[in-house]
Amino acid sequence: MVLLTAEHIRKSYGTRIIFDDISFSIHEGDKIGVIGVNGTGKSTLLKMVAGVGHAYSGEIITMNGMRVAYLSQNPEFTAGTTVLQQVFAGDNPKLALVRDYEETMEQLSKSPEDGKLVALCAKLTEEMDKEEAWSLESEAKNILTRLGISEFGQKVETLSGGQKKRVALAAALIAPVELLILDEPTNHIDHDTVEWLEKHLEKYSKALLMVTHDRYFLDRVANRTLELENGKIYSYQANYTKFLELKAEREELAAAGERKRQNFLRTELEWVRRGAQARSTKQKARLQRFEEVSSQKGPEEKQNVELSSVGSRLGKKTIELENIAKAYDGKEYINDFSYIVLRDDRIGITGENGCGKTTLLKIMTGKLQPDSGMVHRGETVKIGVFSQENDHMDGAMKVLDYIREVAEYIETGDGKISASQMLEKFLFPADMQRGPISMLSGGEKRRLYLARVLMGSPNILFLDEPTNDLDLETLMILEDYLEGFQGAVVAVSHDRYFLDKTVNRIFAFIGHGRIKQYEGGYTDYKEAREKEAPAFEEVKPQKIETVRVKSTAPITKMSYKDQREYDTIGDEIAKLEESVENTVAKMESCMSDYTKLQELSQQKEALERKLESKMERWMELMELAEEIERNRIERG
Repeated sequence: MVLLTAEHIRKSYGTRIIFDDISFSIHEGDKIGVIGVNGTGKSTLLKMVAGVGHAYSGEIITMNGMRVAYLSQNPEFTAGTTVLQQVFAGDNPKLALVRDYEETMEQLSKSPEDGKLVALCAKLTEEMDKEEAWSLESEAKNILTRLGISEFGQKVETLSGGQKKRVALAAALIAPVELLILDEPTNHIDHDTVEWLEKHLEKYSKALLMVTHDRYFLDRVANRTLELENGKIYSYQANYTKFLELKAEREELAAAGERKRQNFLRTELEWVRRGAQARSTKQKARLQRFEEVSSQKGPEEKQNVELSSVGSRLGKKTIELENIAKAYDGKEYINDFSYIVLRDDRIGITGENGCGKTTLLKIMTGKLQPDSGMVHRGETVKIGVFSQENDHMDGAMKVLDYIREVAEYIETGDGKISASQMLEKFLFPADMQRGPISMLSGGEKRRLYLARVLMGSPNILFLDEPTNDLDLETLMILEDYLEGFQGAVVAVSHDRYFLDKTVNRIFAFIGHGRIKQYEGGYTDYKEAREKEAPAFEEVKPQKIETVRVKSTAPITKMSYKDQREYDTIGDEIAKLEESVENTVAKMESCMSDYTKLQELSQQKEALERKLESKMERWMELMELAEEIERNRIERG
């Protein structure tokens, strides 16, 4: 079923063309990854599909009643709301019911003697029962817990930027929609959480449209790829790895077509130069054909971000950490850590959010002093820091002046180049160099910031989440550059592919300020960790109890409805478990039939959700029965 069709979309910013007459569609079951160099309009495309984009020409046709959930790169929040209220801030009736219940419960906690609030809570509890909304609330809490948010009553304005992004992600995941749109969902979350999100979206039955730089994520989740390039859009029925193959084939076909066109033009030009006159109809047609082919545009020459080795000589003494420690507010982040950075080190730093990764980087670069221990730096050490924030970026400053602040010229492996030439290597043509930084997209600003860091000729590079907001093409070039970099590299990153490609040693934060070293990339580290502790295997989230308003009078017996449900729910659970097993067996027998497999997968998910809901209800009834028994014993 077609959910959305976009036809003849055009959009530009001034003289810069973003979409040049593009058309595409989104079908039920599509899991689409959007790929393109920064500035080609990936986020703009997502906004347009979500209905929050700026003016464009063309038409977007959606299925009647289609609901959309959209996670933007910079989500907005309502001040004064709690985490859970924000998750249920959508306009869906069931979400609104849960939101009203949560808001009323918060008010009741402040005024427990308010009779009107007690009555309202009782009414909302009945409605929650009727709409079977308790499972939705439980699912939201489970998702938040998985994303590292456990204080559901905390005000959203008190959260960090990364925490707010995760709350917004939970709101998008919980929303009952036909199309889920995610812009960089893996930013600001750690490896384990990325892997959980990956598995969650693999099982997601609705359509998905996303932009992400995480190549493992694209490989395992996406079944279709949309590529934006030079104002055009290309669709591939493939994940990321297969997309690379199909893209190479498309470019080879385009190149072969251009070679054929040029050969034709050379032949016809010789004929024209010989003085051929258009006397006959055949000759006129031949001249007309020559003019038509010569006026056609060939495929635009592909630009690449080219990074020659830029760096200064590094002596024998680099950076030495001697028994360093750091704590904040009584919490120990780094405890008695020592290490000597080698001249050709490639170190990746990993750990859960808030464990101290960026703190370690700041201590190593001298931006932060340890509470105890010593940091020694060699005289020849020249540090370059690519941080999570774009430092010193004044929107009114010209792009070229931003680079010239560091240096006018720099020595590279290709010789001496100017700041302007450096920018050209980073896909900033002359007209963009003269423009203000404020005209750049978020990804282009990150690329510009990277050029500035390398313009300083560092010999030890510190990269704090370098893959955030960089396009995949720039990432691949950066990875190749780091491979030949004459110096040490220390990177904090949640991008598993990037770590596998660029590092040969992992520093893992394992709790209580302890840092353990593992040899190899991310995959090697993960395998070693699993061998060390099977407890690291995926842990199912704990069941989160739902608070209901209860009468202060002791319960002496179940209602007729509850008693009847209590008597039959065991059989219902058994039947549902059997149905899940039968569905799994059917899936195993039709692995080659994708359509049937998808249909069975959706059936299995629906059965599992129903089974989970029944299990939760069974637990509630068991607790109720135990409470009745306790009350009976107490009364004697």
